[in-house]
Formats: sequence, structure tokens, C-alpha cells
Amino acid sequence: MMGMVRRRHLVMAVVAAVALSAGLMVPAGGGPARSSPEGLPLGPPGLEETRRSTELAPGVVHTLIRRGHPDPDDFFTVDIALFPRRAAAESTVRALHRLGYAGRIERIEGRAPDDPRPGPTGYLVQVGRFSSQDRADAVAERLIADGYPDAAGTHTSLDGGPTSGPWVVNIFDIDLRRWDGALKPVLGTDIVPGLERLTDIAGRFDPLAAINGGYFVIEPVDGTPGDLAGIGVEDGRLISEALDGRTSLLLSEDPGDVAAIKALRTRLRAISADGGGRLVDGLNRRPGLIRSCGGVGGDIPTQRPKHDFTCTDGSELILFTPDFGARTDSGPGVEAVLDATGRVTALRNERGGSIPEHGSVLAGTGAGARWLRHHSAIGQRIRVLERVLAGSGRVPLRDGLGIINGGPRLLNHGRAHITAFREGFVHRDDPFFYVAFGLRRNPRTIAGITADHHLLLVAIDGRQPDWSVGASFVEEARVMRSLGAVTSVNLDGGGSTTVTIGDNLVNRPSDEEGERPIGDALLLLPPQ
Repeated sequence: MMGMVRRRHLVMAVVAAVALSAGLMVPAGGGPARSSPEGLPLGPPGLEETRRSTELAPGVVHTLIRRGHPDPDDFFTVDIALFPRRAAAESTVRALHRLGYAGRIERIEGRAPDDPRPGPTGYLVQVGRFSSQDRADAVAERLIADGYPDAAGTHTSLDGGPTSGPWVVNIFDIDLRRWDGALKPVLGTDIVPGLERLTDIAGRFDPLAAINGGYFVIEPVDGTPGDLAGIGVEDGRLISEALDGRTSLLLSEDPGDVAAIKALRTRLRAISADGGGRLVDGLNRRPGLIRSCGGVGGDIPTQRPKHDFTCTDGSELILFTPDFGARTDSGPGVEAVLDATGRVTALRNERGGSIPEHGSVLAGTGAGARWLRHHSAIGQRIRVLERVLAGSGRVPLRDGLGIINGGPRLLNHGRAHITAFREGFVHRDDPFFYVAFGLRRNPRTIAGITADHHLLLVAIDGRQPDWSVGASFVEEARVMRSLGAVTSVNLDGGGSTTVTIGDNLVNRPSDEEGERPIGDALLLLPPQ
């Protein structure tokens, strides 16, 4: 039976791909066609736009949108640095002139919509006008050698200002009342450590379609590569703790259930049979490194979310489950091995041992290690309480529940509600971070929910001026609202933005190396 399903699924995927390449128009069941007669709100009204829609299964429509064209007024240039005051920018321009570079100043007006500070973000110094990325990069390299370490080539179509594009957008419109398949978050490599390309993940699961998921750790210096940088839940199992208050996508594997977008927190606590209790800092990650911060227990320099920044904590208690694989992360500290009932079966004086197939391991460093030594005698039981909180309520960790981390929120109750400051996308010590991440255009993966219970999964290709420039946070919100979403969240983007139909890649990821290995994905699985 499984083989028949897979063959039918492959045929559907091939038909979809052929329909797209041939330009066949298939009725979309009122999904993505909801946007205004002018098309997507990207660029000026009246831009040329084409749409090709394919019904992949009852209740699931894929739409490919191409909009706009390269703007003749856009060009390649080199960013030098962003300054909080114009006087500093002017001084830099004069210094550049003495070195033979013609610098100019761009006033950056935009801030995160929820940023309480008034005034412009700063003054960006740029150099040159070039015909190609290679020429801009070559000048950037010379500027770095001349003492400007942040010099980098860019294209003005990506800066968030007026442009005619182009844009390439893939949309999955899933009618949750009609579709009888499953929405399943899965880890790359099936365990936390390690990264895997979406096409390879799809090849293992044979989905109807797939899209990349949430944020994750890439480099070992920032933690465990593959660790989700935010909450992760698969089939009711909590795999990764939340970044405090970050917006995430909640799903059910049960057909007909309604998806949700909520700001989530996790609260984890270990309670020993001898009465000792201690917070658990995290799950299934290297102790001491908290990617994007937003943790508990005295993390340095902040416990607030701070995107793409790694906070540290020398005293942690981390719970490892079989979702981490066969062995815990190695290093100094103490580990208590727990069986399925929470009974301590072993106490190790260093980290890096086996994880029971039907048990777990509590690993402690610093004060966490001292707590384990005092409260984890062999034969004693330790309960680990796990709570997922949304506002003042709880999210039950029931079978079939899936959660993919994201942020920031884009829409709430049908209106733009971009919580970028609150969710850590504004760095007080680095104003350019929000300029690059939120104001400028990037590849984006987005989830949204409509009033009539459709889940929209949207991927906007970006950072490719001849193909697709991407979208800013504000443009994302406009796009999702135009498609009918009433609530929406930004998922992981950049080089991670990837879309497949079956296991066939149907978008164009932005990394020069091609498709990027990712930490998790969302699969649309056909009915079994």
C-alpha cells in the first residue's frame, strides 16, 4: 500500500512540475488569487505579473508568481558602515576621499515598527556605482585592506527602497477543512545534531511538498549545529526550548485541525525525590551556548531574545532526550542518566555518554553540576516538568502537535503587527543588524493563516537582482495580508529559503553554493 501511495504521489509531483514549466493554468480554488487586481503589493502598481496555479491534492494549491523586472535605476555598490550621527558619516566620507574613493551618505529613516526610539536609524556611507557584483566585491576587498573591515558589496534593489523588482514567489495554499493529509515538522538527519538539505529530507519522507522551517545553529562556535534556535515540537515531543516570547507556528498532524500562530515561552524544571528543585535551562543543545539568546538562568549578556547572537552561561542544566541521538554533548560537568520513569541509573563525572533509548540524561555545568551531585543519587527519581506557555495559558504537548519556531510576527487580526524589536531583531549595539535583516530585502519563508482556515506557506526568493530581490519585513506583511492572511509569522529565510514539490527543488536558493543544509522542515504528507 505504501508503494502505491508513493507512486501516486510521484506522478502528482511530476504533473505539477510539468504544469508549471509548460505554463498550464489550473484553477486555484480561490486561494492565492485573493490578492488585489493590481497583484502582489511589491513595487509600484501596474507591474507585469504572471501566476501559474496547480492543485497538488484536494485542498492544496501551489502557485508560482513572477512579478516585475530589474530596475534600470538600481546598481551595485559597496556599504562601508552605518553611523548614528551624520557628522561621523561626513568625516568618513572625507577620509575615503583622501584615499581616492567617492563616498556618499544615505540617511536610513526606517526603524522596527515597535522600536520605542524616535529618529532615523543612522547614516549609511556607501562607495561607488558598479555594473557587477564582482566589481563591487573587488572594491570592497581593497577597502577592507585600507582599514574599513565592514566593507561589503551590495545591490540597491535590496536596500528596501523603491524598485521594480523582480520577484519570484512560491505559495502553498492549504485548505485545512478539505485536505486530509498531515502537516509534519521534521528534523534534518532525524536527530538534532547535523544539517540536511530539504531535497534530501523530502527524499526520505516522500511528501506532497516541503518547505524549510525555523531558525537553527549553523556553526559549532554557536552551539550544536542543527539545534533549533527556538522552540521545536514533533508529534507532541518538546525537542528545543523557546526563545522567550518569540512567535511560532503551531500545527497538527490530524487532518482538519486548525493551525495557529502564537508567541510562546517554555518553562522547564527538574524536581528530585529528595525535594530539591532547579530550573532546566534547555533541551538537546550544548551547555553554555544559547543561540539567539532569550533563555533563563542568568545568560550573558542578556536573557532577552537577540537574533543571530550567541549568549553564554557557565552554569546550566540541560536535558538530553533520544531526539539528540545516541550520545550527549561531551565536555566538563556532571550527567545523571534517567530511565523511562525518571529513576537515576548512573551518575557520570563528565559529559559525553550514551542516552537511553527510552530515557534521558540531565547534564549539568557549574551550579547545575553541583545540583546534580546533591540531588541525583542512584535509584532516586527526578521529574522534569515541561510547560509550553502562550500568554497566560498553556499549550498541551499532545500527540500530533508540531511547532516550528519563527519571528517576528508580521500580522495580527488582519493588520500589520511587526514585533521585531520585542523579538530581538533590533540590536542596540549594532544598528546595522536591523537594517540588513529587517529593512533590506532578503529571501523569506513565511506562514500565515486566513479567516477561513487556510494555511499559507510562502517563499519569496531573494538576493538575486536578476531573478528575485526578496522582501523586507514590511513587504512581507503586505504580501501576506494581500493573500488573505489575518495572522502571519516570518520563518527562517536567507539561504535557508527552500521549496520542493515531492523532492524536486522548485525555487532558487540564494547561497552561491546552492541549496543550504537546514535544521528542520515542514512536510505536507499525503493521506496514509
